[in-house]
Amino acid sequence: MFDSVFQSFDDSADSSRSKARLAVLRADMKRLGLFGFLVPRADAHQNEYVPASEERLAWLTGFTGSAGTALITLDQAVIFVDGRYTVQVRDQIDKTVVTPVNSGETSPSEWIRKNFSAGQVLGFDPWLHTADAVERLRKAVADAGAELKAVDENPIDISWTDRPEPPLAPVVEHPEKFAGESADKKLARLHTAVVNAKADAIVLTDPHEIAWLFNIRGGDVAHTPLPLAWAVIPVEGRPALLIDGRKLSNELRDHLEDLADVGEPSEFETLLNMLGGKKVMFDFGAGAERIRQVLNDTGATIVKTQSPIALMKAVKNGAEIRGTRAAHQRDGVAFAQFLFWLDTNLKKKKLDEIEAAEALEAFRRDTAKLKDISFPTISAAGPNAALPHYRVTRATNRKITPGLYLVDSGAQYQDGTTDITRTIAIGKVTKDMRDRYTRVLKGHIAIATAQFPKGATGAQLDPLARRALWEIGADFDHGTGHGVGSYLSVHEGPQRISKLGHTPLEPGMILSNEPGYYKEGAFGIRIENLVLVERSKLKTAERDFLSFETLTLAPIDTRPIDPKLLTKEEVAWLDAYHKRVASEIGPKLDPKTRAWLKAVCAPLLASAQKKPKKNDSKNAGRNSRKKRKPGRR
Repeated sequence: MFDSVFQSFDDSADSSRSKARLAVLRADMKRLGLFGFLVPRADAHQNEYVPASEERLAWLTGFTGSAGTALITLDQAVIFVDGRYTVQVRDQIDKTVVTPVNSGETSPSEWIRKNFSAGQVLGFDPWLHTADAVERLRKAVADAGAELKAVDENPIDISWTDRPEPPLAPVVEHPEKFAGESADKKLARLHTAVVNAKADAIVLTDPHEIAWLFNIRGGDVAHTPLPLAWAVIPVEGRPALLIDGRKLSNELRDHLEDLADVGEPSEFETLLNMLGGKKVMFDFGAGAERIRQVLNDTGATIVKTQSPIALMKAVKNGAEIRGTRAAHQRDGVAFAQFLFWLDTNLKKKKLDEIEAAEALEAFRRDTAKLKDISFPTISAAGPNAALPHYRVTRATNRKITPGLYLVDSGAQYQDGTTDITRTIAIGKVTKDMRDRYTRVLKGHIAIATAQFPKGATGAQLDPLARRALWEIGADFDHGTGHGVGSYLSVHEGPQRISKLGHTPLEPGMILSNEPGYYKEGAFGIRIENLVLVERSKLKTAERDFLSFETLTLAPIDTRPIDPKLLTKEEVAWLDAYHKRVASEIGPKLDPKTRAWLKAVCAPLLASAQKKPKKNDSKNAGRNSRKKRKPGRR
């Protein structure tokens, strides 16, 4: 019925040749004098999504998750993944040759300390690890009495004979009506930040920051409109932008050359060598170790700092906020159409995960504004939903049967990036499902309604989303929320709601609100909206307080809710949210879908009846027929 344009459901995971590939890698390690070698899922820019030419970890092990690191020694092979991927990694790798390790329980540094000894050498590709990560590795290796060695050529690249070519997607200008600020003004702001840091230049390695700074977008990686590039911004002289010229039209090149000297990526190290004797700002947490090495060797004084662009980009301006509101309205219409389609068709026949994912993408394409999906759709039925980052393939595709169905998806529009998760009741749900669903909803509402002082961080808010689950000894193994870009990455920092979220939240930041619950082998639950940090309207506040505006507009399924677990304030929030969804999205829908939306957005307790007072026979009949007001218990 529907076709997918922006995602594939073919299973790219292949561990069948891991044993042979590990044997070749170990032979090259011996030749290089290495006892161990690290294989991260990374490229030279430390992107979340990497080009096919950089998928070394998947090529070696078969694991296709977005985060992980393999450590190969001459006698062992382990792969470290976090809690999102502990089930997926076991399904994808050949466990007879590679052992999965939960990085939340044993970090690579801890493993190195236990498994390396004096005289042994651990090799790594300095382009694929951040300078911060290498500092941690160096300490762990030293504690073991071993040695850490950067290799000049990645041994995997030697044996990866059919490696894809690097991407050459066209680069386009991102119009100022969406960006909200011209590139020259952004460059001026950055120049001021470098001057204030008493530095001579800043080296930019993150394509997200470069795309934001120069108001350009590309297509070199999946689902994020990035042009791979490097940049150096000096205090004196012109900025330098290094990007493959084959991606640029003549018109765009002329525009960019008004802003900077445009060169090729192959010139990057030469440019770094010209910074000798200068004070250079460099982000150790985002930039490759190789860049730190070159700057150090050339005699530059490195100012170790987070790039000031990270915070500039995180705080959205008026145009970006207006754009994201428009994007969420548009996306809400498409999502409502999808939910109506799902509800209607499941009454007629069985659907599967792929059919649902294709339908959702099709409704978004029908907006005529969709540039891409913002990540592969997580369309997960039954036990597949217990994998937080499940990706449906033709091999794993399940029918959507009674229970819970989870769909986590997003869209890239030129005016904004969206990300939404809904968990939907299909037929009868169990008491256990109903309890956990309601507790996840309570956590979601706790974040949505939070009032917090200026200067508060995501780490301080994170427990609010977990309290209802903690009360019964349950939890979830991912952050409650990540930052979101403006027609950029759906996962943006430095803002986040998690125990690692130490950046103070500021008005204009966009984050996700997505608590969850996962019962391995049974079901999964997540409810996600995007929220905008705004100044609080709390009249009793004695200092500057902040709160959240919910941006996402889509109904939350009320069928799995246990109303007895909700407070009257939580019911009131849900009813008000649904009233807003119906009023903003409803008029844009066809009559049948509008009628369906009105029904699913009805007040939660509208059909509940007030209990008559004891011994009040006169009013008993009348009270039993009176509908309870929304929000009352």
